[in-house]
Amino acid sequence: MSYIIDVSLFILKGSLLTLQLYAVTIIFSIPLGVVFALMKISRFKSLQYGIGIYTWVFRGTPLILQLFFIYYGLAIIGISLQPFTAAALTFIINYAAYLTEIYRAGILSIDKGQYEAAKALSMTYPQTIRRIVLPQVVRRTIPPTCNEAITLVKDTALVIVIGMGDLMRSANEIFTRDFTVTPFVVAACIYLMMTWVIVKVFNKLERKYSFYE
Repeated sequence: MSYIIDVSLFILKGSLLTLQLYAVTIIFSIPLGVVFALMKISRFKSLQYGIGIYTWVFRGTPLILQLFFIYYGLAIIGISLQPFTAAALTFIINYAAYLTEIYRAGILSIDKGQYEAAKALSMTYPQTIRRIVLPQVVRRTIPPTCNEAITLVKDTALVIVIGMGDLMRSANEIFTRDFTVTPFVVAACIYLMMTWVIVKVFNKLERKYSFYE
């Protein structure tokens, strides 16, 4: 039992970095996803095309390849980033691309009649988006956003390839030292607990925004 406790404490220390990376990615990728979604449905063709290329590239290439490119590739041309900075930048850009398409679909799902009704009430386009459209979009996109949030928990394990001491690397170090599956079982339990918390949070949000349905 004492061995399991020691292993758990060691792995939990590594999970702090995982949680930091997760928090930074969520905080920045969600607002970026909303902004990029609005840009993609704007009347400006250049914005539509630019965001379209961005989402195509980052949704169509592996996250681990993007991580290698930003951490190792940029260093070749003289742009050296700290591992955490490189990882955070990669995850934010990658997840913002997926969220852009989720929120774009959510915005387009709003009935056109609501825009016309808002216009009849002399509301500007920004007011219509902020007061009428976005609250409904939040409600409709909670399930797919929750899926992305859960996937993000698991994707953070990829930072092991650039030498970051996250949850997974901590478990792997103990495995290499003791050659036992116990650290992986503990790591799995921690990942499951994190995803359980995320699901609970999104379920609460879904109930809160059910008013808009």
